[in-house]
Amino acid sequence: MTNELTPIQNRVYAIRGKRVMLDSDLAYLYEVEAKRLNEAVKRNLKRFPDDFMFQLSKDEFDKVVANCDHLQKLKYRPTLPYAFTEQGVAMLAAVLNSQKAIDVNIQIMRVFIQLRNYALSDETITEQIAELRKLLMLYIEKNDKRVNDIIIALNNLIVQPKETKKIGFRTD
Repeated sequence: MTNELTPIQNRVYAIRGKRVMLDSDLAYLYEVEAKRLNEAVKRNLKRFPDDFMFQLSKDEFDKVVANCDHLQKLKYRPTLPYAFTEQGVAMLAAVLNSQKAIDVNIQIMRVFIQLRNYALSDETITEQIAELRKLLMLYIEKNDKRVNDIIIALNNLIVQPKETKKIGFRTD
């Protein structure tokens, strides 16, 4: 299963702090033109709120193209691409109701699940952060703002652990 998912993993990018796939990559996987994919999305725009899909800025697009060889041919594209989050990709299955779209969507969902599981799998780091948090809680009684800031940062790491293995391209 991993070998089958690798081509999809290479098309998942981190943009604006979200894992997304570009319309051109999705069109390639679905074996449709990006223009047709975007037309279908625009006909069903109510299904794609901002947290499901957003259009890249010129700067974001330039960074992605500069770092991803397979996107070089899109450098002179007349419009900026759309980026779809995991939920947006899932919604595409309903919009592009073809067998190919359904099959590809299943594979894409498996990649997003695999990425999420990987981010949550490092129990050692989570345990260490929890232990540090407990120790720092003892010192919080002094109302030291710096210690409080550290605890908040540690809590954020537990809620949203930082990714240690890079998969895909990051614009950050």
